[in-house]
Amino acid sequence: MRAGIDFTPPPPTSRSVLTPAAVEFVADLARAFGDRRDALLAARRARQARFDAGERPQLLPETADVRAAEWTVAPLPADLLDRRVEITGPVERKMIINALNSGANVFMADFEDSTSPTWLNVMNGQVNLADAVRRTIHYTAPETGKEYALRERVAVLFVRPRGWHLRERHLLVDGRDAPAALVDFGLFFFHNAREQVARGTGPYFYLPKMEHHLEARLWNDVFLHAQGALGLPPGTIKATVLIETLPAAFQMDEILYELREHSAGLNCGRWDYIFSFIKRRAGDLSALLPDRAQVTMDRAFLRAYSQLLIKTCHRRGVHAMGGMAAQIPIKDDPEANDRALERVRADKLR
Repeated sequence: MRAGIDFTPPPPTSRSVLTPAAVEFVADLARAFGDRRDALLAARRARQARFDAGERPQLLPETADVRAAEWTVAPLPADLLDRRVEITGPVERKMIINALNSGANVFMADFEDSTSPTWLNVMNGQVNLADAVRRTIHYTAPETGKEYALRERVAVLFVRPRGWHLRERHLLVDGRDAPAALVDFGLFFFHNAREQVARGTGPYFYLPKMEHHLEARLWNDVFLHAQGALGLPPGTIKATVLIETLPAAFQMDEILYELREHSAGLNCGRWDYIFSFIKRRAGDLSALLPDRAQVTMDRAFLRAYSQLLIKTCHRRGVHAMGGMAAQIPIKDDPEANDRALERVRADKLR
């Protein structure tokens, strides 16, 4: 391994993750793209200062031609044509098995919001996903001895890395914390992309927390670099972007355009979008929101956001994904379970 790379030794259960070649791959990504990522985060801070001073988010005049032009994203692979039901959960071993076996079309394995990013969780999550890709994953419940393994037919796997704003303090490149997004993406891609292609699928990702189309351009350049390094053709990677920040909602066309060779659509990340709306317009008294229970998707500003996402995606020839319903089945309470499922139905049929 080249000089300038330091990392916390991985747990014994996940030593296969931080191989010299894999660490070099991640370090190469950090060196190639870390400065651009830092500049984009600085631009976020400057943008927020303008919002705090009274500026409002708006469509970008410099990208009007992108919005006006007629273009579509690259065609999707066959296994991404049906995405009617998607579920998500952390990169925990039993969860991955149950989710892939669930009957859903897609399972998004999440290194972001639903996984506490301890070094143990991040490393074990990579091991779990590598085993899932190779269909060797299994789990024995210590309390009951019940065995869990994959069925013949499983959901298509997506992986959500952490956002651009987060750092991985357990892996340093030239004395700097590596971008957590590149650690999660790089390790998964390095260990699994070729295997996924050989099995008739591909490396598919969900990209969170973006605030600008230039952040999507950065991801696109990361994809091109990573594919080239592993000898995979451009467009092998497909990625769905979560529109979950207020600035990104004004740049949906631009985000799809930047990722047009790798795009697998957009998703309404409603909860973080509401948070972003509050945060970005904190100083605007005309943008105060009522109690959370009243901020539902039938409110005008949220309905407009979701309808624009649908319109944009369909115009560009790609899926528009509905946001996650937070309700989950309640195993031991039939009445509460029925109420939870009814709320899911109501959300999906609105």
